[in-house]
Amino acid sequence: MSSLPSHLPMAITPVWSAKSRPSCEKQLNAIPKLARVTAASKLTVRPRPEMVSTGIREIDLLTGGLPRGCLSEIYGPASSGRSSLLVASLAAATQRKEVCALVDTTDAFDPLSGAAAGVEFERLLWIRCGTNSPRRHGGTENKYGPVEQALRVSDLLLQSGGFGLVAIDLADVPVQVVRRIPLTSWFRFQRAVEPTPTVLLVFSQTPCARTCASLLLQMRGQMAVVRHRSSGAPTHTELFEGLQIEGELMRSRLQRKPVQSVRAAFATKAVRAG
Repeated sequence: MSSLPSHLPMAITPVWSAKSRPSCEKQLNAIPKLARVTAASKLTVRPRPEMVSTGIREIDLLTGGLPRGCLSEIYGPASSGRSSLLVASLAAATQRKEVCALVDTTDAFDPLSGAAAGVEFERLLWIRCGTNSPRRHGGTENKYGPVEQALRVSDLLLQSGGFGLVAIDLADVPVQVVRRIPLTSWFRFQRAVEPTPTVLLVFSQTPCARTCASLLLQMRGQMAVVRHRSSGAPTHTELFEGLQIEGELMRSRLQRKPVQSVRAAFATKAVRAG
């Protein structure tokens, strides 16, 4: 039976006295690459961001308002109240004497609805993407062109600063196109808006900013309100009055405890000429 080799490694245990043993923090500071490591007990807690009104009382009660220095996302299908929330937020911000920017990816913004909601257009920068959409080789239209324009313009706006609110409207962009937006773009927007007092709003059909959104609100259109022109009018002469809108808070990073699903409802009225 062979004997064990005599050159087996031996465990070496350093002998330190309680007085001479350096603290973990001092050991880390002695390493050049870890010299800036901050102890967890010394980390500062980021203060709660300032909240501003959306212009809709029910939504303000639901979310507490819109946070400055954060990315907030509002999503839902067509006729779910997204446009109503957009124009209400622009109206509230411009009436606070703040300069706002609207990145209109599909050129869908209606100025008449904005004026009826109280938007002060002298304080609004309206960027209409897709009006001169670049084309691929061969003359075919590039469906990603307006989205690429919107992302580049949004980046320039956030980097330049000076805006109270920046809204990116992707609501009419096909879902499959929105889902192809790289997550790095949303991280870049999030980091750009963090040290500023800007409110960043993203409107879409489905959530696209994912973990970069501090506030996630889902919108739904419950029912259309109609009435007859007169008691003797036939049933086919009904007049559209508006929508019953419901908003549901899906996620909020502004509260320390997990957010439960909470809903709020409000009504919108149709805008008529004359």
